[in-house]
Amino acid sequence: MEYEIIMTNKESNRHVIIIKLIRKKINGTQAAKQLKLSIRQTKRLKASIIKNGIKGAIHKLRGKTGNNKLPEKTTKDAIKYLKEKYSDFGPTFAQEKLNEIHKLKIGITTVRKIMIDEKLFKPRPRKKSSEYRAWRERKESCGEMGQFDGSYHKWLEDRGEECCLLANIDDATGKVTLKFDINESTLSVFEFWKEYIKTKGKPIAIYLDKYSTYKINHKSAVDNKEMMTQFQRAMETLGIKVINAHSPQAKGRVERLNETLQDRLVKELRLRNISNIEDANIFLKEYEKIFDSKFGVKAKKEGDLHVPLTKNELEKLDAIFSIHSKRLVRNDYTIQFKNQWIQLAEIQPTGVLKKDIVLIEERLDGTLHIGLRGKYLNYEILPSRPEKVKVLLPMLTTAKSEWKPPANHPWRRHNLRNANTQLIRRNVQV
Repeated sequence: MEYEIIMTNKESNRHVIIIKLIRKKINGTQAAKQLKLSIRQTKRLKASIIKNGIKGAIHKLRGKTGNNKLPEKTTKDAIKYLKEKYSDFGPTFAQEKLNEIHKLKIGITTVRKIMIDEKLFKPRPRKKSSEYRAWRERKESCGEMGQFDGSYHKWLEDRGEECCLLANIDDATGKVTLKFDINESTLSVFEFWKEYIKTKGKPIAIYLDKYSTYKINHKSAVDNKEMMTQFQRAMETLGIKVINAHSPQAKGRVERLNETLQDRLVKELRLRNISNIEDANIFLKEYEKIFDSKFGVKAKKEGDLHVPLTKNELEKLDAIFSIHSKRLVRNDYTIQFKNQWIQLAEIQPTGVLKKDIVLIEERLDGTLHIGLRGKYLNYEILPSRPEKVKVLLPMLTTAKSEWKPPANHPWRRHNLRNANTQLIRRNVQV
């Protein structure tokens, strides 16, 4: 009976060396050195080949089912769930959901292989970075620095409107604070940081990009320290250092956070069928704990460097996190602000003079507060002033006269005299 035996080169070489040993062409010590095995292992291999022939050189588990092979039912269930629910998931995230929701104990490598075989996942080729960037060590303590950014994305996919995720990640621990809003406006950022500081305290520094909400990108802003945005002014008042990144790679931790959330958070919202910002923000409180447990790290030094608010700062927090604008008091004690006319009351807590510069605060609750010399003024908003009517007068035109002056008219004589003079000059030149 003929049959094929499949051997590796290593097994074939072992068989040749053991045959030499059996035929006493070499001794046991020489065979062990050539095989790079101990003398005891060489003796066992020799005995196996004497007993089983060439099969004795082959690994005993060759052709047998592995002990850790998945049951066929588990594999079929995994393929079913991957196609029905997790077709656009990455292998790692899909494996987590198969384990958490469906209780399928499958390794990440196995899920990755299944998804590649079923054409649900295509491995990305590695990119070679042509630009050198030095690695920066994490900060040592929690609260020493936070990296902040806003990410516009279809977080709710087709179930809701497009929104912006405001995210802050602690540089030392990787713990995140998240909030959805319509956009990354000054008021949205103020609401985020007001809630953050009231809950956790003031971080030592905030690392963010050069977006216009945070810094004025103007050549004169470097020289003029008073030329600050609302965000920089608020942070300076609270004693928080603002660090502006000159490239997305400089604040890579929060950029990578956005990439991870655009993959994972979108799918978490889909699984829970969340379709509006309000429900999404409620879920984020739970998701922050889930994310921190998976990706958070231990800080190099223990302790929290967040600084709690003082009583004075807490009282002024609404004023700090408001949009400040300066306006001039007119002769009739009115102020013009955003197409509105504001009349200052006669009785005020402090003296108000014509041409005084007042500070208008637009609070997060939509109210206006007008300040002067540390006091808030009394006022009322006037109805809109009547607009001046622009009257377009028709252009006055007169009919063109058909009368022409005769040849001996003084107008004609003047022109004739000039023509004769030019003719005489030409004759003289000739």
